[in-house]
Parts: sequence; structure tokens; C-alpha cells
Amino acid sequence: MDKMKDKMKSLFLSSLLAVVSTSGLAQNPIIQTNYTADPAPMVYNDKVYLYTTHDEDNSTWFTMNDWRLYTTSDMVNWTDHGAVLSYTDFSWAKGDAWAPQCIERGGKFYMYVPVISNINNRGAIGVAVADSPYGPFYDPLGKPLVQTDWGDIDPTVFIDDDGQAYMYWGNPNLYYVKLNEDMISYSGDVVRVPLTAESFGKREGDPKRETLYEEGPWLYKRDKKYYLFWPGGPLPEHIGYSTSDSPTGPWKYGGTVMAAGGGSFTIHPGVIDFRGKTYYFYHNGELPGGGGFNRSVCVEELKFNKDGSIPEVKATKGITKGVATLNPYMKNEAETIAFSEGFKSFQNKQVGVFVTAMKDGSYIRVRDVEFGKDGATKFTARIGTTHNDPVQLEIRLDNMDGKLVGTIKVPRTGGSDRWDLKTIDISKITGVHDLYFVVKGRPTTNLMYFDYWMFSK
Repeated sequence: MDKMKDKMKSLFLSSLLAVVSTSGLAQNPIIQTNYTADPAPMVYNDKVYLYTTHDEDNSTWFTMNDWRLYTTSDMVNWTDHGAVLSYTDFSWAKGDAWAPQCIERGGKFYMYVPVISNINNRGAIGVAVADSPYGPFYDPLGKPLVQTDWGDIDPTVFIDDDGQAYMYWGNPNLYYVKLNEDMISYSGDVVRVPLTAESFGKREGDPKRETLYEEGPWLYKRDKKYYLFWPGGPLPEHIGYSTSDSPTGPWKYGGTVMAAGGGSFTIHPGVIDFRGKTYYFYHNGELPGGGGFNRSVCVEELKFNKDGSIPEVKATKGITKGVATLNPYMKNEAETIAFSEGFKSFQNKQVGVFVTAMKDGSYIRVRDVEFGKDGATKFTARIGTTHNDPVQLEIRLDNMDGKLVGTIKVPRTGGSDRWDLKTIDISKITGVHDLYFVVKGRPTTNLMYFDYWMFSK
């Protein structure tokens, strides 16, 4: 009996340690320094560009004024590039920067966005163009690209192998147009897609909405099969999908990709292929203070059955293994983050995007940093604080309480528009490690501003 108790105790402790270990490797939500929603990933030049909407803090409605950009080369560390477009960049728009998508063609980048027109106070789809995925984006039309009678939100754009581009959008109806090669005009009529149970599943209990389709379509192609991912109702939303042998249908309902849950009554899909894997992006309400109007983007690997069907995706802690390592011997933005707590992202003219430690114990985790055999012996950071009380930045390895390799006393600079570059000697680091930047200090808010960092030998 004692041996059995010891064995059970051992199993319990092992399970507890496994839970603790897993929780320490949390990646989802992948952005913790702002509330983000409606993910629109794009792959370009071996990098993922993730465009999102931005829920303003403490919102009680969909209060969204701009679109933000995050990038990664390894699927675990995400760099914040700030707001790249706002509804104010459209002279004819009055608000509601909702779900976008950006796509590249011919070396230019086209972002399709839903906004409210100040002409007739109705939703419309606009398009902005840039020479770089980072912007600046501008409105080439000075008017909506398309506007129907009602429900013009959440565009998705896809360029087929033959060069023909398509844009789908709409709630409660589903529409598409064939875009011209210039990507800022379309040919033919706006087509309203028949919403049938065979195509989009049967909704029970609502005679006005006969199918599950709600909004937010995402068009994707795999092995000559076209997939349309979409949030389904009734609320709270889940993600369903339909397939076709043609980009214009007819569509056949495939089932559920992800069930409702996660603390948000909405959800929004984005699907890409990157370095031999397929990734599915969505949003939930699971950051502190989160909910239906303060959402956060997450990502999971997406699998397919041999027949092309999709097994249901369960929400997890996120991507546990990156596809590349990070080079510490170059300038790395402080807003390059695998996971963080207590930091907020800001932007100004002096340094662009930076992060602020809001409280004692705030930390940033950076995954899979490759220091090599020779290793690093010095650390440099551009930092500052407004406080007279001491504030320190600790550099630790592999976990919050891991090996302390160096500590910087943060200089008092006077504000986020004034910075100091500090270099310190550190204990030698070799091999591959996760980095933890941990902020310690007595001030109760805005402890430290952090712009960038790098190591040297």
C-alpha cells in the first residue's frame, strides 16, 4: 500500500511538473503588448507578415482605429512594427478599422479594409497600396473599391495560379468579385454567393439565417482544392469551412475547424503555408483584461486528412518549436517577443516602436537565441526611466529564475523621448538559450522604457 501511495505521489508530482513546465512555455496569445484581433497573415520573402486590427484598451464595443503589423521568421518571436494604416488615411472614411487582408502583387502591397463611409454612413471596402509591406500605405482611389446595400466587412483576397484575383467579403451575405490585374478595380458584377445548407451547414432556430455562415471569410488553396474558412453562428462564433474545385464555388460544407470558446464571442480565421507547414491564426479573449471587445491573436499548426478534410483544431499554448534561431549579435528590437507579461507597446517619432515595463517583475521572453561556440561577453541596450528610485534590468537564461548573466541599472533619462545606450560585461553565454529580460524596481508604474538590445563577443 505504501509503495502504491509513493507511486501515485510520484505520478502526481510528475504531472504537476509537466503542467508547470508547459505553462512556462506559453506562446498564445502571440501578442501580449496590445489587444489584437482579426489576423491576416501573409508570407513574403521567407517571412510572415501578420496584419491585425487593434482593440483599444478597456473597450466596451469594437473600438478600432488602426491596423498593426507584426513579423516573424521563426514562428515564435514576433516583432511589433506598430500601426501601418488608419481609417483616417481614407478621406472618405469616418471610422471602424475592422478585419483587413494584405496581399503582394508585382512588388506592390495591397491592403483591403472595411470602414464606414462618411458619405452615406454605411460600410464599404477600401484598398490602400504601398511599395513595402511595412508601408506607408496610401489610398489610390479616394473612394470605396466596392459597396453594396449592407454588410460590407471582412474582405479576403486570393490570387489563383492563373493570375486571376478574387475578393470575398460580407455579413450576413457573402459576396465576391474578380479583381483586375491592377488590384484596385474589378470586372463584372458583384456576385452574391447562394447560402445553402449543403454549402455552409444548417443553422437551427433562426429562419432569417438558414446556414451557419456569419462573416469573415478567408480563401485558401491546397492541392488544387479551394478552402473557404469562415466564422459561423449563432454567437459565440466557431470556425467552419467549405471546399470547392473552383475559386467561385459551388461550395461544399466541410465541418468545424475550431469550436466556440476562448473568452470572445467572435473569432476570425487566417491560414498560410510557411516553411513546409500550414498555420491557422485566430483570436480569443484570454489576455488579462480580455474579452469580446479586447481580443488577442493566437496561432496553431493546421493538419489535413488524406482526403483533404480538416480535423478539428483545439486551442493550445501555441507553437512550441520554432523553425529558426535568433541572432543576438545584431540590433534586435525590444518589441521582438515570444511572450511577455507587464509590458505595453508604444510608438513615437524619436525611436518608432518601443515597449514599456508597467510594473515590477515585468518580463520579456525571447526564444531560441543562438550564441554559438565562442559566445557573448557583453550586452548593450537602449533604455531609460523617469524614476529616481533604482530600476534594474536583469538578463537571465531559460526561465524567469534562470542563470543571471548580467544586470543593468537603468539610467534616468526623463522620458520616452530621451534614451541612453548602456553596455555592460556579462557572464559568458554559449549555445542556444531562451532569453528573459526581467525588470525590477519599487516604482508602481512605467518602470522602464526599452528600445533595442544586442550582444557582443
